[in-house]
Amino acid sequence: MWMQISSGKGPDECELAVGLFLKTILKENQTTRVIDTVPGHYNGTFKSVLLSIDPQEFRGDTGYTKGTILWICPSPYRPNHRRKNWFINIEVYQSAERFNFTEKDVKIVAMRSSGPGGQNVNKVETAVRAVHVPTGLTVTAGEERSQYMNKKLALARLANLIEAKNEDNDSSHKESMWRQHNLLTRGNPMRVYEGKGFK
Repeated sequence: MWMQISSGKGPDECELAVGLFLKTILKENQTTRVIDTVPGHYNGTFKSVLLSIDPQEFRGDTGYTKGTILWICPSPYRPNHRRKNWFINIEVYQSAERFNFTEKDVKIVAMRSSGPGGQNVNKVETAVRAVHVPTGLTVTAGEERSQYMNKKLALARLANLIEAKNEDNDSSHKESMWRQHNLLTRGNPMRVYEGKGFK
């Protein structure tokens, strides 16, 4: 499971709040790992952080952790600035689904070939249909003269399809997470921290 901490389009103070909340999460949950970061303008600040969290060991309720966090503190960068409320966003995602290709997950069905190929066409079931049961992806192969070779061809095509599906899943997942980076909703925070100590 992944957690994204984002400053949205907020100023440097929001980027600092991301860094402070990151320290809090890492201190409370020893199994949490940082996967990726987008640094902010100052050391220890971040526009965005992506974490890998173990839902079994995560102390906070991940459902509760989704939402907006409010940090109430005078700006450490702009001493005369009136604003004291800084918002960051927390979103929790399931890891992108990936499928491992193993032949035991494939159902092979023999079928008759069609098209040119000599006297054996339509008499012997040399073509095959391969179905990847977990995903429902299906391919056929009938170009080769033997069922054995058609099976190998079908399995190769299926492996390529599954790899393409994994790449699509990764790409869609990353795009969704990047969109979320810009969708920070202010108001109704589910957690509030105060002061430079982020308590």
